[in-house]
Amino acid sequence: MENTIAVYTDGACSGNPGPGGWGSILLYQGREKELSGFELNTTNNRMELTAVINGLLALKTVTVPVTVYTDSKYIVDAINQHWIDNWQSKGWRNAAKQPVANRDLWEQIIILNQKFKPTYVWVKGHSTNEFNNRCDALAVQAIQDHKA
Repeated sequence: MENTIAVYTDGACSGNPGPGGWGSILLYQGREKELSGFELNTTNNRMELTAVINGLLALKTVTVPVTVYTDSKYIVDAINQHWIDNWQSKGWRNAAKQPVANRDLWEQIIILNQKFKPTYVWVKGHSTNEFNNRCDALAVQAIQDHKA
């Protein structure tokens, strides 16, 4: 893991849609960087995607392997089972022939995936993974910090 950048991500939403937060943690050679953010009116899936995008945008190097860890099966399956490729080839329509939700964010992920070529790994949410739990706490805190 020392020669790999680990990007842990999570998103949260208070209501769906509603106020949302995201958290990302980057780990590399014993260093750790935490990131988080807030959106006023969003969905849980948008926050999950935003966490991945911001985690990857924070990378300063592309010379070592990158692994993205997320508790979003939606993201992992879209990448690893090539749903995203199918959506593109079908004019951004899903299997039900409906427009793909969050296309704007998926298009950003495609660009970042081309640049960093990350591996995507699913982790069980709200379980024993300390970094996933910390990302969740960052996302929830971002929401709480913006509630007046």
